[in-house]
Order: sequence, then structure tokens, then C-alpha cells
Amino acid sequence: MKGKGISYDTGFVSTTDGEKTLMTVDVVISGGGPNGLMLACELGLAGVRPLVLERLATASEEPKANGLLGQVVQLVDRRGLYEQLSGSPIPPQPNSTYFMFAAMALDLSLLDNSPIYGLPVPQHRITEVLEKRAVALGAQIRRGHEVVGLAQDDDTVTVDVAGPSGTYRLRTRYLVGADGAHSRIRKLSGIGFPGVGYDRATSRAAHATVPADWVDPATSALTVPGYGTVQPFLPLRTEYGGFSYAPFPGHPPLISTVEWDQPETGASMSLDELRASVHRVLAADLPLGPPAGMGLHVLRRLSGGHTRIADRFRDRRVFLVGDAAHIYTAGGGPGLNLGLQDAANLGWKLAADLRGSAPAGLLDSYETERRQAAARMVTYAQAQSALIGPGSDVTALRELFTELLRDRDTVQRLAALTAGTDIRYDMGGPDTHPLIGRFAPDMELLTPQGSVRLAELTRNARPLLLDLTGDTGLAESLPEWHDQLDIVTARPRPGLPTALLLRPDCYVAWATASPHPDTADRQALRTALHRALLPAGRTSSPAPEIR
Repeated sequence: MKGKGISYDTGFVSTTDGEKTLMTVDVVISGGGPNGLMLACELGLAGVRPLVLERLATASEEPKANGLLGQVVQLVDRRGLYEQLSGSPIPPQPNSTYFMFAAMALDLSLLDNSPIYGLPVPQHRITEVLEKRAVALGAQIRRGHEVVGLAQDDDTVTVDVAGPSGTYRLRTRYLVGADGAHSRIRKLSGIGFPGVGYDRATSRAAHATVPADWVDPATSALTVPGYGTVQPFLPLRTEYGGFSYAPFPGHPPLISTVEWDQPETGASMSLDELRASVHRVLAADLPLGPPAGMGLHVLRRLSGGHTRIADRFRDRRVFLVGDAAHIYTAGGGPGLNLGLQDAANLGWKLAADLRGSAPAGLLDSYETERRQAAARMVTYAQAQSALIGPGSDVTALRELFTELLRDRDTVQRLAALTAGTDIRYDMGGPDTHPLIGRFAPDMELLTPQGSVRLAELTRNARPLLLDLTGDTGLAESLPEWHDQLDIVTARPRPGLPTALLLRPDCYVAWATASPHPDTADRQALRTALHRALLPAGRTSSPAPEIR
């Protein structure tokens, strides 16, 4: 289109003869929080330039999630984001000491390989890093713009947007709702949001100071006279409620309580209210002072909560990610952990469809795979809710459960559930290797260019074939796919598969342990390539212009 100049306030493209046509975009993302921005980054890595519409005029610095937990930490490492978020050049290390499940300790030292990774970083910092990356990759972000209407046809979604200068209209091939638990996109699409509500619990939290001589400088454990020692980051349950002490680095400690059947109050939350709650839960006093230093500090009271999963994650050309698709009442920030992985799953699939290279059913697999992960997190959230509830019967159940937590297999299962590593996607073929369908573990590879971590090879979000057979025969047998995937050869290493194919989201589509892959292995690899990539003999082409 000659001489076009886009008016961002109107959503129209002005031509040289003064006519206006409706502006078109490949992907519109509603929501500029971490999940929407992660999707924008994933699309950008695949060559798609999305438009992100964010209702807030400026980035929110409201204290929300305090970090990332589990498999998602490895995901951000795979995209080269870990060092920026952690502030350390050291790769992520698993927690091999202890963690918690339903306010009970998981002894991770029992495990040979702990799946629990943690990255303590405030949500506003995650948003900041992802926004910078998304813009660098070509995403356009419009703040103060909100989707207020949509309509679909076979080829496009027409989106009505309210912006600072009024309402305008866009057309897009795909619209993604990353706009939170109260998602406007979900509601406009008529997608239900069933689930379970919890109306008995009242939680309180605040950044506050505690007496310095009550904190062990070596372990950061807090000793409360009249109650005992409280381990950092390990919530506890009493007959009267729950309590946690979280001394996040660089911030005042976060003190939290949960109680049941509390009377409603119209008063604003205060430290006095939290002190009284701590006393009821611990039957002991904990002096709390105002937080030191500048910054936005938590001081909140929440009543009730919900665990919900959307009826569907896709309505034709509209998709949902993150809290728009699922919410949970559970510790550890499961919504954010899952939402970033939703984005990694959807991004490469949308890009493949826009290129015209998506195999049949690829977009449908987004719902199939991510609903599996979301449903598993429901098990995690509801089991914890049951085990921290009030009552002597729950106390008896916890005593029995504590005995079970001495068993290594039980700890392994709960640690995997907590980390999200127990998810195994159906790759459509025989599961001839235990890694097929799972998120690839990090590994050190000895290549002709030197030693390299797997995480350093996945930052461009391209499909990756790792050949550790010791020769180049496997790669040489796939000339028709060489322009569509990265191929890395490395020396064989004990304990590693001899070859594996990774999708862009780092899930293993195929793997073998055979030192010399035979005809059956190579055919299985070709079948996996057909499922995940462009069928052999075809070439990528851009999507046709919307008319």
C-alpha cells in the first residue's frame, strides 16, 4: 500500500489519495502484563510483530507475585532472561534442601534431582524485562487502550478498542486474551469460567519489620517467644489458621496469615489488624513495625478466593492465556507460572499458522496441552486447600500425611506436582523414550565449538535437533528440513539420549537412546517433524494479505 501512514488513535491506514482502510494486524494481544508480554516475545522471535493493548496508562508497580517457581524458571533461562531477572550470571540451581506443600515440609534432600527451581523477583520487574524484550523484537505496545468489543468471521477478528482519543476499530487474524481473571475477552467471547469458590478464608499480608534479635542471621529463621521457630518461606498451620514469614532479598519481610470464618469489616487494613491476626493464629505476640525504605509495600486483606478453568481456551480465532484461562487459590504463584508457559506454547503455533506452515491440528493442540497443565494445577490447589483447612479431622489427616512425607517417592511426586514437571504431552506416537512429551532437562553438551548448555541453544525459539550419536549421519538424512530447524551435533555422554528433537517451547517431540539410530528411529523422527514442522518438500510462505 503506497504512502501509508498509520494513525494509532484511529486504527485506520491513510492512503496517498486520502482514503482510509481498516488497519490490520496479524495478532492483537489484550493485556500487557507478564503473560501478554511473554507471548509478544515468543511471537517476535518467530518473526511476527504483534500489537499489545494494555488498559493501564502506565505499568503497574502494585506488589503481586514475588517470583517464579518450578519449570517456568528453566523456561525463562531457555530464552536468555534468567540473568536479567536474577541479576546473577550463574545459571538456575534447583532447591535441594526443603520446600513446602500445604504448609508441610518437603525434604528435597531425599531426591537425586530436585525439580524445584525458584526465582525471587517482583512481578513488576518481570513485566519491565519482558516489555523491553518485546519492543526490541518489534512488538507495538499501546497503553491506555482496552478492547471493548469483538466480532469474528472465518478469516479475521474485528476488534473495537477504547483509547485516550476515543473508540477505534482494528482487524486481526488472531486475538489473544491475556487480560487477567476478569478477562473482557473471555466474557465477550461467551466463554464460561466454572470453578470452586472459597468464602470462609480471610488472608492478610504486609511488609513489616520484626525484632532483629528474633532472626537467626545464619538461617533467617524467626523465633517467636511463646510459639517457637518459624522457618523462612515455609508456611505453617495451627488449629487457628496459617502463618508465613518470607524475608525476600532486598525487601522487608512479608508477614502473612490466613484465618477462617472471620467477621466482615469495612475498616482499612492496618498493621494493628495483622498483629491481632498473628496473635490469634500463633497464640503469641509478634511485634511488627512499619517497613523500612522506599517502595510500594504490601498491606492487604483478601476474603475468599476461587479456583477456576475456562470452558475452553479457544473460540475460533480467539485464544486465552494465563489468568484469563485459569485461576487458583494456592501458594507459589501458580497462575503466573502457568501463564508464561501458556504463552510459550501458543506463540510458536500461532506463528506457524500465520506462515502457512502449521500441520493440521497444531493450533488445537494448544488447548489440549495447556488444559492438561491447568487441570493438574487444580489438583495441586484443591489438595492444598483441603489440607490447610480448619478442624481436628484435617489435623489428623495432616499427621498421617507427615508420615508419608518421609517416603522418597511421595516427596518426588509432590515436588513434581509443585514444579509442574509431571506434565507429559501426547506427541501422537509411541512413547519409546521417557523424555518424549516432557520439557527437556538442561544438559551440558560437548560440541565441536566447545561446551555449551542446552539453554544457550534455545534462545531463538526454533525447533532443535540434537545429535549425540558421534557422527553426522542423522542430520545428513534430513536435508529437506535443514532450513526449518537448528541442528547441533555433540559428543555422546552417559545418561543422555543419543538424539532428540525439541519443539520451540522446549518439549521433546522425539528422542532415542540408540547409539546408532536405525530405520525405525529415523522414520519416527520424520513423523515427529511432520507433526511439529512444515511437511517435507514444502517451503514457508507469508500469510496472504487480508482483504
